[in-house]
Amino acid sequence: MLNFAIRRLIFAVPTLLFISLVIFLLLELAPGDPMAQVPLTVPPEVKEKMREALGLGEPVPIRFWKWMVQFFWIEPLVLIDNLFGTGFTEGKLRVISWQTRSPVMELVGQRLPQTLWVVGTAYAVAIAIAIPIGVYSAYRQYSMFDNAGTFITMVGFSIPPFFSGVLVIVIFSVQLGWFPSIYDTTHKVTNWESFVFQLKQMIMPVMVLALQITSQLSRFMRASVLDNLGQDYVRTARAKGLRESTVVLIHVLRNSLFPVVAVLGVGIPAIFGGAIITEQVFKVNGIGQLLIGAIQANDLPMVQTLTFIFAVLIVVFNLIADVLYGVIDPRIRYD
Repeated sequence: MLNFAIRRLIFAVPTLLFISLVIFLLLELAPGDPMAQVPLTVPPEVKEKMREALGLGEPVPIRFWKWMVQFFWIEPLVLIDNLFGTGFTEGKLRVISWQTRSPVMELVGQRLPQTLWVVGTAYAVAIAIAIPIGVYSAYRQYSMFDNAGTFITMVGFSIPPFFSGVLVIVIFSVQLGWFPSIYDTTHKVTNWESFVFQLKQMIMPVMVLALQITSQLSRFMRASVLDNLGQDYVRTARAKGLRESTVVLIHVLRNSLFPVVAVLGVGIPAIFGGAIITEQVFKVNGIGQLLIGAIQANDLPMVQTLTFIFAVLIVVFNLIADVLYGVIDPRIRYD
């Protein structure tokens, strides 16, 4: 297993380098000008100097190489400086946002906790709901509960976040007035009342994100449980006189979780993609909203860095899913 993980990590390096090159070239070919939002009263020669200050006057290979050095070398050294108080990056140029003239990774570090808080809660809620629903639907196949669950999960998986987000705002904020429609990222929990308000403002974005995860995960869980219920070891366990709850909740459930782990690992980057839309709908001040704002402002360093971070998440969580699958299932060997 260790050799497999090391091989995958080594193979991930050229993969990520190629992805970074593709992202950079796509952004170079994309329409838009960073100077488009500069007032028309600014003289052309001033705009040209501003472009040179942003590094746009240099050839594409040089700009890509500079970004590579800044992201893969200088930014990790900045983290080391912050942790241990060293001065490796003193006077070094970091990846700078064209829009705010601030280091990109500092902005990401400020926004990331909000996204992780909402996404992590949504994933935990989805797992807690999807696994029992999937198990019971499989055990009571073609029952009224199974048919209703199939219909609801198909509808939930088909509705995009930008529609379901607006729908829950209209119902629970406008019509019923139960929850705030805008997520207050400056809110701090200091007492019970502030904690209750935090829960209220999280319910709708978490609901929207958890809806699609629950729909997908419950169907995978149902299919996996159905496959295991017909296996010989289940009939043997029942023939030994084990209680039905023991057979289902211990033997069947444990073996049914193996393929679901892979779905969980691959689905984590996807939920970050869904968070981009959800953060826009509920005004969550996270990395999704940061990415949309950077795209609108043609802030290429910010867009490139955030897009590459999403690519890193996909590669890393695919590796984690493969490793966990081999750890929990002794039948899997990566020799």
